[in-house]
Amino acid sequence: MTNVTRLFDFPYYQLATYPLAKSLTSFHKGQWVSTSTQEYIDQANAISRGLLRLGVQPNDKIAVISSTNRTEWNIMDIGILQTGAQNVPIYPTISKEDYEYILNHSEAIYCFASDAEIVEKLNAIKGNTKLKGVYTFDEVAGEQHWSEVKKSGEDTSNEAELQARKDAVTPDDLATLIYTSGTTGRPKGVMLSHNNLVSNVLDSQKRVPLHIGKARALSFLPVCHVFERMILYLYQYCGIEIFFAESIEKISDNLKEVKPHVMTAVPRLYEKVYDKIYAKGADLTGIKKTLFFWAIELGLKYEPYRQNGWWYETQLKIARKLIFSKWQEGLGGNLELMVSGSAPLQARLTRVFAAAGIPIMEGYGLTETSPVVTVNDVRDGGFQVGTVGKVIDNVEVKIASDGEILVKGPNVMQGYFKDPEKTASVMSDGYFHTGDIGEVCDEGFLKITDRKKDMFKTSGGKYVIPALIENKFKESRFIEQIMVIGEGEKMPAALIQPNFEFIKDWIKKKKKNIGTSEKEICASEEITARIQKEVDEANENFGKWEQIKRFELIPKVWSIDGGELTPTMKMKRKVIKEIYKDCYERIYDRA
Repeated sequence: MTNVTRLFDFPYYQLATYPLAKSLTSFHKGQWVSTSTQEYIDQANAISRGLLRLGVQPNDKIAVISSTNRTEWNIMDIGILQTGAQNVPIYPTISKEDYEYILNHSEAIYCFASDAEIVEKLNAIKGNTKLKGVYTFDEVAGEQHWSEVKKSGEDTSNEAELQARKDAVTPDDLATLIYTSGTTGRPKGVMLSHNNLVSNVLDSQKRVPLHIGKARALSFLPVCHVFERMILYLYQYCGIEIFFAESIEKISDNLKEVKPHVMTAVPRLYEKVYDKIYAKGADLTGIKKTLFFWAIELGLKYEPYRQNGWWYETQLKIARKLIFSKWQEGLGGNLELMVSGSAPLQARLTRVFAAAGIPIMEGYGLTETSPVVTVNDVRDGGFQVGTVGKVIDNVEVKIASDGEILVKGPNVMQGYFKDPEKTASVMSDGYFHTGDIGEVCDEGFLKITDRKKDMFKTSGGKYVIPALIENKFKESRFIEQIMVIGEGEKMPAALIQPNFEFIKDWIKKKKKNIGTSEKEICASEEITARIQKEVDEANENFGKWEQIKRFELIPKVWSIDGGELTPTMKMKRKVIKEIYKDCYERIYDRA
């Protein structure tokens, strides 16, 4: 096979070009269990035949919900798509009410779920849906197991029917409905065709500096999100072995066991990795500590392509040997590339990890664009700190008169499911209106400055761009999350969730007489004064009208379950403002 035009062509392409003994590997019952390319295809075909026996028709919708990335998800994905049906991935952490909404809106007739916790939520609402059956990946008492569908498909007597179904699927057919995690309102069902995603894989692949057919990847970002899903197709196309991490908590262990060459993550995770490394360095003493912080300072001045001159490069060589090599070991020892998406990455992280020889290539895209629009590439001058890279082949970007980024190309969605009005509101002349504000520099790099809807004016008529301010403030180790507020108010202010983990260590090391519960930390005048110092330092980077004049500390960790964050870790600004309305009122003297 030479042409990939539909999503289920990827494993067949891999079999023909880079057949792997370890195509997909999951951690199961205490050990890593691998599935070869051939076994992957065989099991996907068995699922397809089993689905046909369940009466699945072209354009039926089948939901898949998994708490972790796993081999079964990918087998189900290919199995569903080959029948001409559509895969509807659902975030595992959303409420049962959201499950009910998505299942009803998509009209899903079957659901495959990973574990007992998800099934419990499903059982509470499935009577209000069109679901004919629920199957589980884990063994769950009283529930049907997915292997029943696979077993019924071991009978190949309906193979001709399956082949006819496969042949009938065209590149422009709908492949999946991805419900956006949305920072406001009900999730929207983004319709992506086979060609939307396939074209994005093929055009993005040219920017991946990996050893084709010889590399290993660690996957842990939710595969229900289009970023990781597209990346998994790309890995399959490139003959890269995929290992699925056990959980976010086990990432550190899994990196050491798998020793991947590549991984993808969101900025929040890279921030946490950096904070952990920094904390270990702070615990060192004497010359080791001095060398560690010398290397960090050097890293923060990094510019690609030897722009800092020979003396900097000489020092960097020493820093890599003495300090940064330990970072590499901590991440498995083989990591050559990390990819970041979903939210802005702090420039300091881009610099310091690139200096360490483990560059983070930041990209940009949206669910509606399948997702990649731009990406940095360390080769051929394609990497610039503080940008999201250059536009990929066959995609066009233009900046509207108000600064909004508009995108056109084969990766742009078919529309929002059952919502032609909303679709029309974001499309004009074939261009998708991203809602992001940005600029393209002379060298062709795209820089994102803010979300259009997040920018606001103070009562003095001055524009404030929250994302720029928040990213600077999050460089402080005392601040975990920050939301800038002040639309229509006399000044910008902020709601701050302190970095409780770091502050507890700080209290211990400094032998402070301060309680270590979240409430005690936020009530402490000394902690508030220390964070004020951080705020004052960060404020120096901004104009007077942008500076944070007041803040309130929030004694709660913002989370997906708590409703403050979307499943992709973005802040739900309206929700946070409503939850902490009393803090908002106090800041503006209305309490």
